[in-house]
Amino acid sequence: MHIDDSHKFATRAIHAGQTPDPSTGAIMTPIYQTSTFVQKSPGKIIGEYDYSRAANPTRAALEANLANLEGAKHGLCFASGVAATGAVLHLLSAGDRVLLGDDVYGGTNRLFHRVFAQLGIETTLVDMTDLDAVRAAMDERVKLVWLETPTNPTLKITDIQAVGEITKANGAILAVDNTFATPYLQNPLALGAISCATRRPSTSAGIPTPSAARC
Repeated sequence: MHIDDSHKFATRAIHAGQTPDPSTGAIMTPIYQTSTFVQKSPGKIIGEYDYSRAANPTRAALEANLANLEGAKHGLCFASGVAATGAVLHLLSAGDRVLLGDDVYGGTNRLFHRVFAQLGIETTLVDMTDLDAVRAAMDERVKLVWLETPTNPTLKITDIQAVGEITKANGAILAVDNTFATPYLQNPLALGAISCATRRPSTSAGIPTPSAARC
Protein backbone atom coordinates (compact mmCIF):
# COMPACT_ATOMS: atom_id res chain seq x y z
CA MET A 1 0.00 0.00 0.00
CA HIS A 2 1.39 3.38 -0.99
CA ILE A 3 1.35 5.80 1.94
CA ASP A 4 1.36 9.59 1.50
CA ASP A 5 0.40 12.70 3.45
CA SER A 6 -3.28 12.24 2.60
CA HIS A 7 -3.48 9.22 4.90
CA LYS A 8 -4.37 9.77 8.53
CA PHE A 9 -2.24 8.77 11.50
CA ALA A 10 -3.96 5.44 12.18
CA THR A 11 -3.46 4.28 8.60
CA ARG A 12 0.18 5.36 8.58
CA ALA A 13 0.81 3.67 11.95
CA ILE A 14 -0.29 0.36 10.46
CA HIS A 15 0.95 0.53 6.88
CA ALA A 16 3.90 2.94 6.64
CA GLY A 17 7.16 1.08 6.08
CA GLN A 18 5.38 -2.21 5.46
CA THR A 19 5.83 -3.99 2.12
CA PRO A 20 4.65 -7.52 1.29
CA ASP A 21 7.28 -10.16 1.98
CA PRO A 22 8.89 -11.05 -1.39
CA SER A 23 9.23 -14.73 -0.45
CA THR A 24 5.65 -15.45 0.60
CA GLY A 25 3.61 -12.34 -0.09
CA ALA A 26 2.87 -11.91 3.62
CA ILE A 27 1.22 -8.53 4.17
CA MET A 28 3.01 -7.77 7.44
CA THR A 29 6.78 -7.82 7.75
CA PRO A 30 7.97 -11.10 9.33
CA ILE A 31 10.23 -11.11 12.38
CA TYR A 32 13.63 -12.06 10.96
CA GLN A 33 15.42 -13.84 13.80
CA THR A 34 18.70 -14.32 11.98
CA SER A 35 22.17 -13.06 12.75
CA THR A 36 23.56 -13.40 9.21
CA PHE A 37 22.29 -13.29 5.63
CA VAL A 38 23.44 -15.28 2.60
CA GLN A 39 25.79 -13.49 0.21
CA LYS A 40 25.70 -13.91 -3.57
CA SER A 41 29.47 -14.20 -3.38
CA PRO A 42 32.05 -12.98 -0.85
CA GLY A 43 31.37 -9.30 -0.22
CA LYS A 44 28.33 -9.16 -2.52
CA ILE A 45 25.30 -8.87 -0.25
CA ILE A 46 21.60 -8.59 -0.99
CA GLY A 47 20.54 -5.02 -0.42
CA GLU A 48 22.20 -3.85 2.81
CA TYR A 49 21.88 -7.12 4.67
CA ASP A 50 24.93 -8.99 5.87
CA TYR A 51 24.62 -9.05 9.68
CA SER A 52 21.53 -8.15 11.69
CA ARG A 53 23.61 -5.88 13.89
CA ALA A 54 24.04 -3.66 10.81
CA ALA A 55 20.65 -4.09 9.14
CA ASN A 56 17.61 -6.31 9.54
CA PRO A 57 14.38 -6.20 7.47
CA THR A 58 12.16 -6.19 10.57
CA ARG A 59 14.04 -3.29 12.10
CA ALA A 60 14.10 -1.47 8.75
CA ALA A 61 10.30 -1.69 8.58
CA LEU A 62 9.99 -0.26 12.09
CA GLU A 63 12.44 2.54 11.30
CA ALA A 64 10.54 3.47 8.14
CA ASN A 65 7.26 3.43 10.04
CA LEU A 66 8.51 5.67 12.85
CA ALA A 67 10.17 8.06 10.38
CA ASN A 68 6.85 8.42 8.57
CA LEU A 69 4.95 9.11 11.79
CA GLU A 70 7.51 11.74 12.80
CA GLY A 71 7.52 13.36 9.34
CA ALA A 72 11.20 12.45 8.86
CA LYS A 73 13.25 11.17 5.94
CA HIS A 74 15.09 8.51 7.94
CA GLY A 75 14.76 6.59 11.20
CA LEU A 76 17.17 4.68 13.40
CA CYS A 77 16.15 2.28 16.14
CA PHE A 78 18.17 1.39 19.20
CA ALA A 79 17.86 -1.04 22.09
CA SER A 80 17.14 1.77 24.57
CA GLY A 81 16.43 5.46 24.86
CA VAL A 82 19.86 6.04 26.40
CA ALA A 83 21.47 4.38 23.36
CA ALA A 84 19.53 6.69 21.03
CA THR A 85 20.56 9.72 23.09
CA GLY A 86 24.19 8.58 23.10
CA ALA A 87 24.18 8.32 19.30
CA VAL A 88 23.13 11.98 19.06
CA LEU A 89 25.75 13.04 21.63
CA HIS A 90 28.46 11.36 19.57
CA LEU A 91 27.96 14.13 17.01
CA LEU A 92 29.78 16.39 19.46
CA SER A 93 33.48 16.92 20.14
CA ALA A 94 35.54 17.76 23.22
CA GLY A 95 35.08 21.40 24.13
CA ASP A 96 31.50 21.62 22.85
CA ARG A 97 28.68 22.78 25.10
CA VAL A 98 25.16 21.42 25.42
CA LEU A 99 22.12 23.26 26.74
CA LEU A 100 20.02 20.65 28.54
CA GLY A 101 16.53 21.21 29.85
CA ASP A 102 16.53 21.53 33.63
CA ASP A 103 13.76 18.94 33.98
CA VAL A 104 14.57 15.80 32.00
CA TYR A 105 14.50 12.04 32.44
CA GLY A 106 17.04 11.03 35.08
CA GLY A 107 18.91 8.67 32.76
CA THR A 108 19.36 11.50 30.27
CA ASN A 109 20.71 13.82 32.95
CA ARG A 110 23.20 11.22 34.17
CA LEU A 111 24.35 10.40 30.63
CA PHE A 112 25.19 14.05 29.95
CA HIS A 113 26.77 14.83 33.32
CA ARG A 114 28.49 11.56 34.27
CA VAL A 115 29.45 9.95 30.97
CA PHE A 116 29.92 12.57 28.28
CA ALA A 117 31.41 15.09 30.70
CA GLN A 118 34.41 12.75 30.85
CA LEU A 119 34.82 13.26 27.10
CA GLY A 120 35.12 17.02 27.47
CA ILE A 121 31.51 17.90 26.64
CA GLU A 122 30.11 20.57 28.97
CA THR A 123 26.42 20.58 29.90
CA THR A 124 24.50 23.61 31.15
CA LEU A 125 21.02 23.20 32.64
CA VAL A 126 18.49 25.72 31.33
CA ASP A 127 14.79 26.28 31.93
CA MET A 128 13.62 25.78 28.34
CA THR A 129 10.28 27.43 29.09
CA ASP A 130 12.18 30.71 29.61
CA LEU A 131 13.23 31.88 26.14
CA ASP A 132 15.33 34.73 27.57
CA ALA A 133 17.26 32.17 29.63
CA VAL A 134 17.86 30.09 26.50
CA ARG A 135 19.16 33.12 24.60
CA ALA A 136 21.39 34.14 27.52
CA ALA A 137 22.94 30.67 27.74
CA MET A 138 23.88 30.58 24.05
CA ASP A 139 27.44 31.12 22.89
CA GLU A 140 29.67 29.94 20.03
CA ARG A 141 30.53 26.72 21.88
CA VAL A 142 26.91 25.53 22.11
CA LYS A 143 26.44 22.83 19.48
CA LEU A 144 23.37 21.03 20.83
CA VAL A 145 20.18 22.00 22.63
CA TRP A 146 18.32 19.05 24.19
CA LEU A 147 14.85 19.37 25.61
CA GLU A 148 11.81 17.35 26.63
CA THR A 149 8.26 18.60 26.30
CA PRO A 150 6.20 17.71 28.22
CA THR A 151 9.05 17.18 30.65
CA ASN A 152 9.65 14.22 32.93
CA PRO A 153 8.50 14.39 35.69
CA THR A 154 6.89 17.85 36.12
CA LEU A 155 5.25 18.11 32.65
CA LYS A 156 6.60 21.56 31.83
CA ILE A 157 5.72 22.68 28.29
CA THR A 158 8.34 24.24 26.00
CA ASP A 159 7.72 26.20 22.80
CA ILE A 160 9.68 23.95 20.43
CA GLN A 161 9.41 26.33 17.49
CA ALA A 162 10.67 29.32 19.46
CA VAL A 163 13.62 27.39 20.90
CA GLY A 164 14.30 26.02 17.43
CA GLU A 165 14.56 29.52 15.99
CA ILE A 166 17.02 30.54 18.71
CA THR A 167 19.03 27.36 18.18
CA LYS A 168 19.16 27.74 14.40
CA ALA A 169 20.20 31.39 14.64
CA ASN A 170 23.20 30.25 16.70
CA GLY A 171 24.16 27.39 14.36
CA ALA A 172 23.35 24.64 16.86
CA ILE A 173 21.24 21.47 16.66
CA LEU A 174 17.92 21.13 18.46
CA ALA A 175 17.04 17.63 19.67
CA VAL A 176 13.69 16.85 21.30
CA ASP A 177 12.78 13.88 23.47
CA ASN A 178 9.22 13.26 22.32
CA THR A 179 8.46 10.38 24.68
CA PHE A 180 5.45 11.77 26.51
CA ALA A 181 3.59 13.37 23.60
CA THR A 182 4.55 10.79 20.92
CA PRO A 183 4.20 11.71 17.23
CA TYR A 184 0.43 11.32 17.58
CA LEU A 185 0.24 14.63 19.44
CA GLN A 186 3.47 16.43 18.49
CA ASN A 187 5.94 16.53 15.59
CA PRO A 188 9.16 18.24 16.73
CA LEU A 189 10.76 17.97 13.28
CA ALA A 190 7.99 20.13 11.83
CA LEU A 191 8.71 22.73 14.52
CA GLY A 192 12.43 23.15 13.87
CA ALA A 193 14.09 20.19 15.58
CA ILE A 194 16.88 18.45 13.66
CA SER A 195 16.45 15.16 15.49
CA CYS A 196 14.12 13.66 18.03
CA ALA A 197 14.24 10.59 20.24
CA THR A 198 11.25 8.64 21.46
CA ARG A 199 11.51 6.03 24.19
CA ARG A 200 8.97 3.22 24.06
CA PRO A 201 7.18 4.09 20.82
CA SER A 202 4.88 1.15 21.49
CA THR A 203 2.21 3.78 22.20
CA SER A 204 2.05 4.50 18.48
CA ALA A 205 3.65 1.59 16.68
CA GLY A 206 2.60 -1.52 18.59
CA ILE A 207 6.22 -2.63 18.98
CA PRO A 208 7.59 -3.28 22.50
CA THR A 209 10.23 -0.89 23.84
CA PRO A 210 12.66 -0.13 21.01
CA SER A 211 13.77 3.47 20.81
CA ALA A 212 14.58 5.68 17.89
CA ALA A 213 16.27 8.85 16.78
CA ARG A 214 15.15 10.46 13.59
CA CYS A 215 16.51 13.23 11.42
